[in-house]
Amino acid sequence: MKGLKSCYQSEAAFRQEVWLTVILIPLALILGESAIEKFALIAVVFLVLIVEILNSAIESVVDRIGDEYHVLSGAAKDMGSAAVWLSLMLLVITWLIILI
Repeated sequence: MKGLKSCYQSEAAFRQEVWLTVILIPLALILGESAIEKFALIAVVFLVLIVEILNSAIESVVDRIGDEYHVLSGAAKDMGSAAVWLSLMLLVITWLIILI
């Protein structure tokens, strides 16, 4: 719970995704026709939150190591951001496939 609180307080993107979750979970329960559809719609929402937390952890560790720029530090942050983007794309695709 301490990690969730820390991430919510320090990461604007995580806060935005939490509020998106507050909207999407009830929608998933309303719009999903079967238990499997509801589960898939909810699961991808939680996947985005999980990946965002891991990305924030990577960024925190890199920032803890030092302020100077290093190619590997930049690559680690970029890869974490790419993972978040891919999870968001999976969310969009899943919602579109199920709801359209």
